[in-house]
Amino acid sequence: MTSPEHGANHTPEEEEEDDYMNMTFGEELKTTETSLQRRQRLKREGEIKGRVKSKAEQAAEEKAAREEALSQSLLESARAKKSKGFAMMAKMGFKAGAALGSKDNADARLEPIRPEMKEDRGGIGLDSERKRKLNEAAAQSEKKLKVDETEFRDRVRREREQARLERQFYAGMKVCERMDEEKQGNPTQGTSEDESEEPPKKKRTLSTRPLKSIPVIWRGLVRSREEAERDRRMRHDLEQSSTRLPTYVDDLEDEDDKKAMGKIKTAYVPVEDLEEEDPELEEFNALEVDERLRRLVEYLRKEHNYCFWCKCSYPDETMEGCPGLTEEDHD
Repeated sequence: MTSPEHGANHTPEEEEEDDYMNMTFGEELKTTETSLQRRQRLKREGEIKGRVKSKAEQAAEEKAAREEALSQSLLESARAKKSKGFAMMAKMGFKAGAALGSKDNADARLEPIRPEMKEDRGGIGLDSERKRKLNEAAAQSEKKLKVDETEFRDRVRREREQARLERQFYAGMKVCERMDEEKQGNPTQGTSEDESEEPPKKKRTLSTRPLKSIPVIWRGLVRSREEAERDRRMRHDLEQSSTRLPTYVDDLEDEDDKKAMGKIKTAYVPVEDLEEEDPELEEFNALEVDERLRRLVEYLRKEHNYCFWCKCSYPDETMEGCPGLTEEDHD
C-alpha cells in the first residue's frame, strides 16, 4: 500500500493531463480569408460606397430623416431638459405634452405647427389658387354627373324627331319636283293616283331651267344636285388633266367615227344662276323644319290636290276624304 505522503505528492505532468469527460467534439474550425476572397469583398464594398444615389433615392432618404426628426418631441429629449428656456417654462407651470397659456383654453395647440417643405418654385399663394381651381373643377364635374335623366331623354327625342322631319321634307321635295314636271309635260292629270302605282323611275337628269324660276319649296333639291354635279365634274377634269398622256390624232376621222369611238365629249353647262346668291332660298332654309314641311304640304294640296300624308291625289280642291293637314290628323 502506498503511504498518504506518497499519494499527496503529484507531479505537474499528472495535473496537466486532459479531462476527457469535459471535451467537446464537432467544433468547426475557423477558416481564414484568402487574398482572393478579401479582394472580392473589398471590391463589393467599394462599389456599394462609390455608387452615386439617384435623386429619387436622395429625396426619399431626406424625407425619411425629416419625418423621423419631426416625430420626436423636442421637449422630451435629454437635451431639452438641460435647456435654460425649458427650465424657465417649467417654473411657470408648463409641463411637457400640455398646451401653452391658460388651462381654460381647450382648443389650444398641443404641438407646434409642422413645417411643410416647398419643392417647386411657385409663389406662396400659388398652392391655394391651384386648390381653388381643383375644387371648382370637381364641383363642375359633380354638376355634370347630376344632370337630370329626363333632360337627356328629351334632347335625344328632339334630335330624332328633327331627323325624321328632315327625311320627310326631303321626300316631299322629290314629290313636288316629280308632280311639277308631270304637270308641265302633261297638262291633264288623272283624277286619282296612288304613289305606289307610279311609273318606273328614270334616272334624274340635270335641270336646264334657271334656279329662280323653280318654286322655292323644292328649289334647294335642284340646287344641291347641281352643286354636287359641278364639283364632281371639276374633280374629274382635274384628275384627267394631271394623268393625261399624248394621244394620236387621225385627220381622216369624221364626226360619226369620233362619236362611235367615244371621243366626242358633251360639254357641261351649269345653270346660269348657280353661282349667284339666292336670298329667298336662304330665308326659306333658315326656317324650322316643321314650318318648311307645313308649307310643302300646303303647296302640294294647293297646286296638285295631293295629300302628302294620304299619298294620293284628289279630283278637286275640296279633297273630300282627307282627314286634315297634319300628320296627327292621319293617325
